[in-house]
Amino acid sequence: MKTSQLFIVSLLSLTCCFVLAKDTITILPLGDSITQGGSTFTCYREILAPQFRTEKRPFKFIGPNRDSTSAHAGFGGKNTHYLANISEEIYRKYPADIVMIHSGHNSFSKDLPVPGIISDTKRIIENIRDINPEVTILLAQVIPAGKLPKYSYIPELNREFKKLAEQMKDQRSVIVLVDQSDGFDWKTDTIADKVHPNQKGAEKMAARWMEALLPLSIR
Repeated sequence: MKTSQLFIVSLLSLTCCFVLAKDTITILPLGDSITQGGSTFTCYREILAPQFRTEKRPFKFIGPNRDSTSAHAGFGGKNTHYLANISEEIYRKYPADIVMIHSGHNSFSKDLPVPGIISDTKRIIENIRDINPEVTILLAQVIPAGKLPKYSYIPELNREFKKLAEQMKDQRSVIVLVDQSDGFDWKTDTIADKVHPNQKGAEKMAARWMEALLPLSIR
């Protein structure tokens, strides 16, 4: 093969790789241990990441942390206030096309935490939008928990998440409310701690995320 032909083939190969890279939609999963995963329960990423590959979906998880499944920005034991404080720094390093937020646990009902969680969630979204005005936010109404009374505030929180999503609608930066609470039963869908999802619960979460993600792949 002539040198000029080799150059053209090489150029075409590089171009194809560039197009494929551009066609990949990056996702930053942001949350607590339910996003981080662990050895004692099943994380929704364990189901979604393989689906992205086997079904040739154009999605890829990114983030500062990594396990055998994928990268992520899950921080076990941390609440929404913690995530709000680090959200700008994380997103500058990992400016994903889509941010999936599932955060609302790790607070106590006795502290009346809902207004603070909503304020911190709003701050997370504003921090990310300031960096990327065209980002897509998937905001989860979080899964319920049977660890009561600690998490008895979650139904109220999910109602407020719905209001927040309405208030923060933007023409450029899409915000999609993902109802992870609907159809999720802590009695059958969590492990013994009544908080973290078992296999069945993780499958339900993955299905809800995928429901929200698929329309975004053809935008």
